[in-house]
Amino acid sequence: MRLTILGGGGFRVPLVHRALASEESGVDTVVLHDTDAERVRAVQAVLEERSGGRGPKLVVESDLAAAVRGTDFVFSAIRVGGLAGRSCDERTALGQGVLGQETTGAGGVLYGLRTVPVALKIASTIAAEAPDAWVINFTNPAGMVTEAMSSVLGDRVIGICDSPVGMFRRVARALDVPMGDAWFDYAGLNHLGWLRRVLVNGRDVLPDLLASDDALGSFEEGKLFGAPWLRSLGAIPNEYLYYYYFTRDAIASAQAAPATRGEYLIQQQAGFYTGPAGAGGAAERWDEVRREREATYMAESREAAGVGERDTADLDGGGYDRVALALMRAIAADERATLVLNVRNRSALAGVDADAVVEVPCLVGRNGAQPLAAGALDPAAAALVAAVKATDRAAIAAARSGSRRAAVAAVAGHPLVDSVTTAERLVEAELAALPELRAVLTRD
Repeated sequence: MRLTILGGGGFRVPLVHRALASEESGVDTVVLHDTDAERVRAVQAVLEERSGGRGPKLVVESDLAAAVRGTDFVFSAIRVGGLAGRSCDERTALGQGVLGQETTGAGGVLYGLRTVPVALKIASTIAAEAPDAWVINFTNPAGMVTEAMSSVLGDRVIGICDSPVGMFRRVARALDVPMGDAWFDYAGLNHLGWLRRVLVNGRDVLPDLLASDDALGSFEEGKLFGAPWLRSLGAIPNEYLYYYYFTRDAIASAQAAPATRGEYLIQQQAGFYTGPAGAGGAAERWDEVRREREATYMAESREAAGVGERDTADLDGGGYDRVALALMRAIAADERATLVLNVRNRSALAGVDADAVVEVPCLVGRNGAQPLAAGALDPAAAALVAAVKATDRAAIAAARSGSRRAAVAAVAGHPLVDSVTTAERLVEAELAALPELRAVLTRD
């Protein structure tokens, strides 16, 4: 079986390769494709050093069509504009007093505007060169990008995120319940979902968790949102909902930080990507950087909430890679699995149309991912989902049309952007700074 990784120079690629080497995945060839030759060489050195010549054959291919031709699975994990683009998104937004997170708020919309056209080109290339391939999308903003690609690939593109399963693990530990014994009732959009029930032997034990200060104080989301707010919600929100529920706190913390997340990652990863080629120790350097990266994930939000350092159980990696491999294995071997994925809604989430990509539990097998009925969200959550989904679609339409006015409207429509004037300033500043966005927004 052939697996193509788009964004093959990405920092998390060794996690995927490690997972492939640790189990019978059926993959005999891994193709790495990236537009940055230096980054893919650095990642290739890690993979070769760690594999010692064992495991799947490794191929590096710079041509997109050749990389996907005849492949069975595609993992798409690209970053249009690189970390410099991310840093620009963050600083530009914070300079206007709004959130600069890469998937949420103004930063997410701006990132999506320059990413969607590239994702559509990738989807068209896969449709032509590997029409039977399954595409597993890691690229952020995952919900928006997966929905754009689904207009070309239909249900053969599936978006993944490790935030839900990470939350489930933490909640299971707090409840002292084995993961396999529980059903986690989760629904929403990517980075905008809620855990509403935890069923064990047919009984919802989430109220037990919400009633215990000690249990809530033992895991990330409990510390981040605080017991009073979680009890008000009657649910556990995805960690990214901190940006919606505590917006001013998040912005103030990000503005006070010495560096944005993108700026930090540029500095942190520089030594790894520019290290001496062929000098050995690449895998060790990568792992040191990875653990530091994991430890500082969402650091500004945790600092604003007084959460402190991440739990050591969350520092071992194994998020995206495990979800992606579980999804690939379920499809390839028809090993039935239930996974939280980003797929077209059909009729799973009430109040959302059939083609909208939502994040819900799915039954996965050889026919892909079938969303399970999730019912309706509570009115406040449903309204927020509707507003963010409308923004996603406005951004996709703007990216397709190349219209600057449409781009401004998409940014202004996000619930975390407070004025059209702010949106205009954001778009103009990004156009001045980023050639990738100028290539997309070519007309008024």
